Amino acid sequence: MDTPPLPTDSTPESAVLHRSLHRAPLKVLSASGHHLHLSNGQRILDATGGAAVACLGHANPRIAAAVASQMSRVSYCHSLTFATDAAEQLATYLCRTTDGAMTRAFFVSSGSEAMEAALKMAHQYHLEKPQPEPQRTHFIARHESYHGTTLGALAVGGHKSRRALFEPILSVNTSHVSACHPYRNRQPGESDEAYVARLADELDAEFRRLGPDTVAAFVAEPVVGAALGCVPSVPGYFKAMKAVCERNGALLILDEVMSGCGRTGTLHAWQAPGVGVAPDIQTLGKGLGGGAVPVAAMLVGKRVVDVLSRGTGAFSHGQTYQGHPVACAAALETLKTVQEDGLVENVARMGDMLGRLLMEKVGRHKYVGNVRGRGLFWGIEFVKDKETKEPFPLQDGVAMGVHELGLQEPYNISIYPGTGTVDGKVGDHVLLAPAYNVTQPDIEEIVDLTAAVIEAYFRIKDER
Repeated sequence: MDTPPLPTDSTPESAVLHRSLHRAPLKVLSASGHHLHLSNGQRILDATGGAAVACLGHANPRIAAAVASQMSRVSYCHSLTFATDAAEQLATYLCRTTDGAMTRAFFVSSGSEAMEAALKMAHQYHLEKPQPEPQRTHFIARHESYHGTTLGALAVGGHKSRRALFEPILSVNTSHVSACHPYRNRQPGESDEAYVARLADELDAEFRRLGPDTVAAFVAEPVVGAALGCVPSVPGYFKAMKAVCERNGALLILDEVMSGCGRTGTLHAWQAPGVGVAPDIQTLGKGLGGGAVPVAAMLVGKRVVDVLSRGTGAFSHGQTYQGHPVACAAALETLKTVQEDGLVENVARMGDMLGRLLMEKVGRHKYVGNVRGRGLFWGIEFVKDKETKEPFPLQDGVAMGVHELGLQEPYNISIYPGTGTVDGKVGDHVLLAPAYNVTQPDIEEIVDLTAAVIEAYFRIKDER
C-alpha cells in the first residue's frame, strides 16, 4: 500500500485529532524569539506565549542546551524506585523561592495533573491527621474559575460552558462561591474592605451550609486567567479567605498554573503585595518550563508534609512521567534564567507599561468595558453597552472574532480569546501574556497592533 501524502495547507485532512475536525489549524514551521513562522509565509507576533506558556520566547538556547545535556545523561527512570539530580535540584530551587513556606514538590506533565494531585493530597491530609477526618471530602471553589480539563480538575472548576458536556460524570463534591471580580460583582460605592468582608461572609456561610467538618479545601487562582481574563484579587482578599479556611479546619489551595513562575510580577503570585498569604498546597505549570517540555508541579507546605511524615509517610498517588528528568532540567534552567536575568523585575516594569498603554489606547473604546491585570498578564473585556456592562450575545463570537482577525494580514498578532466572562456562558475577553524578556518597543508594538485589531473588528461589525 502506498503511503498517503502528507497534509498540506490546502486540505484539512490529517491523522491528528485537532481541536476541530472541520478546520485545519495554521501550521507552524519554526519559532524564534517572540515570533511564529507559518507555512503560508506569515510571521506572527506571539503576544500571549501560546497559552501564557512561552515565558522566555521561543527557541531559547539555554533551555535547549539544558534539555540536550540531560538527555545525554538520563532521559527517563521510574520514580517508584529511582531519583535524579534534575528533580532534586528543581524541587530544592522551587522550595527556596517560597522562603520556606513550601517544603516538598511533586512534578507532573500538565496543570490538570497538578490539580488532580492537589485535590488528592488535601483529602489524604485529613485522613492522616492525628485526629482523622475522613468525612472531609468536599471542596469549595469559585464561579467562573478554571482549574483544568481532567475530570477532578474540571469538577472543581466553576466555568459552566467548559463543564456542560461532562456534567453528568463530574464529581458532585464541589460547590462554588463568588469570584473576587470587582468590575462585575462589587456594589456601587463598596470599599475594598467591605467587598472583602462580604466575600468572606459568603465563604463562611458556604462552610456552614455544607458542615464545616466536611470541607477539605478552598481552591482559587490568585489572578484568574482564561476563565475571566486576568482578574487580580483586591487587597486583603486572600488573607480573609485563609482566615475563614483556618477557622473551619480546611486547607487553602492556590492554582498558579497560569499566573505563577513570574508571570504577574512576583515569582509566586501569592507573594504579591495585597495577597501576602502562603497556601497549604500550590500548583504551577505553563511558564514553569517555558514550553520547552510538558511540566507542572504541586508544591506542598510544611503543615501538610508534617502530617504525612507522621502518618503513612507516602503520598498515595503516582504517574508514569512523574519527576521526568528532562522536564525537570528544562524547568530548572527556565527558573534560573528568569531569576539570573532579572526577568521578574522586567515583568513588573514592562507590565506597568503594558497596563498603562492598554488603558490609554484600548480602554476608551466604546465596546471595551474593562482592562485589568498584573505583570505581563492583562485582560480586555468587551461589552455591548459600556454603561450597563451588558455583554454581547454568545452567537456573536466576539472574542474569537478579534483573535481570528489578529492572525490575518496586516496585523499578524496572536491574541488569546476567552468566553463565559460574565456567568460562564456569555461574555467575551481577550488576554495578552508576552514573554518576560520583552522590551519597551515590543510592548508598544503589541499594544498598537491590539488596538488596531480591536478598532478594525468593531468597525466591521458595526457596518454589517
